[in-house]
Amino acid sequence: MDKRSKTKRQLARINSESNEKLEKKDFTHPVKVRFECNRCGLCCGDTEQKTRHILLLKSEAEKIAFQTCQPIAGFAVEVDGKLPYVYEMKKSGNSKCVFLKNNQCGIYLLRPLICMFYPFDLKFNDEKGTYEFSFTFECPAINQGRLYGRFDFKKLFDAAQERLLNQKIRN
Repeated sequence: MDKRSKTKRQLARINSESNEKLEKKDFTHPVKVRFECNRCGLCCGDTEQKTRHILLLKSEAEKIAFQTCQPIAGFAVEVDGKLPYVYEMKKSGNSKCVFLKNNQCGIYLLRPLICMFYPFDLKFNDEKGTYEFSFTFECPAINQGRLYGRFDFKKLFDAAQERLLNQKIRN
């Protein structure tokens, strides 16, 4: 079996499992956490403490390629073992995302789910049968700005549902 067929089968299995879990719509989130992006660009590149892996779904990479009129290989590399993500964003010489210019995202309206979520993360807790949002104190904007409530986390959760449930397997 070739690598492409194996990846498609794995993606189909993961999508099926993700669909079942996401359809439950149960999630927990941090309370009394504040966040308002200060546009520092920390999340868009490597730091001394952390190497960023800006992962992309196949559909995200295809949309970015279409909108920017460049091949996926121009801004991303294929990755293995990160399903449902199949690409990782390339970085410029300063170890920042290739689309970050003057701390502004050049693909903001198309930004990957992983970028949309930062500084939050969403993981499935098998023991509890729910998704759990968490956040990183690495982001200097955590506990700055407005209070994030259930509505804000629901918007993120809905975005994850939409992108992951609509992830299509293509040749």
